[in-house]
Amino acid sequence: MAAPEGSLRKRKVGGAEHSPASQPSLARDPADSPARLHTGTFWLTRIVLLRALAFIYFVAFLVAFNQNKALIGDRGLLPCKLYLKNVQEYFQGSTGWAAWTYAPTIMWLLDWSDMNFNLDLIALLGLGISSFVLVTGCANMILMTALWALYMSLVNVGQIWYSFGK
Repeated sequence: MAAPEGSLRKRKVGGAEHSPASQPSLARDPADSPARLHTGTFWLTRIVLLRALAFIYFVAFLVAFNQNKALIGDRGLLPCKLYLKNVQEYFQGSTGWAAWTYAPTIMWLLDWSDMNFNLDLIALLGLGISSFVLVTGCANMILMTALWALYMSLVNVGQIWYSFGK
């Protein structure tokens, strides 16, 4: 049995009385713009997760910048230039689709005469993008895909140093 309409309590929202059946208006801040805090939004979770992921990428690219030349640089322990030449030789000298799928990296598009510069360039681009996301807390799909592609380019030429148990 439903309660009579007159006996329901009315609640005050922003100084005006509203009945429970009516829709409350959006709370507005003094500047007459919509308030940022609403239930059911995930803005705080999004900012925290994006900054945490940006911090992880920042550390990864910082480590790559410091260690790539010694590990996979021109005179490194396992030079990535030699690795890419071996992959190219395995696929009969072409850098076609088969080579790209075997070792997907943007190194195929760069000049191989100075691999140390290429490795530093990728690491510094990653550091720049990740620090932008870390400081501002804003990112979109393009920035996050760029970070992923840059780091995967390093991982795919990193051989045993970046293999993580292959």
